Amino acid sequence: QVQLVESGGGLVQAGGSLRLSCAASRSIFGIMGWYRQAPGKQREFVADINKVGSTKYADSVKGRFTISRDNAENTVYLQMNSLKPEDTAVYYCNVRQVYDYWGRGTQVTVSS
Repeated sequence: QVQLVESGGGLVQAGGSLRLSCAASRSIFGIMGWYRQAPGKQREFVADINKVGSTKYADSVKGRFTISRDNAENTVYLQMNSLKPEDTAVYYCNVRQVYDYWGRGTQVTVSS
């Protein structure tokens, strides 16, 4: 089993930045990523990264968000720049390995 704990969410003004972190309870060989769910919407893919650093991004965040991971610390990060009100959501850490694992989420609120 893998336990995931997100941190780094908060309230920022439009145009600001936040960095989210997700610490896993053990080493991860699979894909680590981020999803988000805004009020009234379904959970959507944001970004992911494999063990050697290959990344994917949703079109809505390309050029603004950067995903990275530190395998020695079992941690994945999401650097979010140029934040927009539409980025407001609960952000969830995800691990895809033999099974899927999810964190409890961290709230990101971007004010206009």
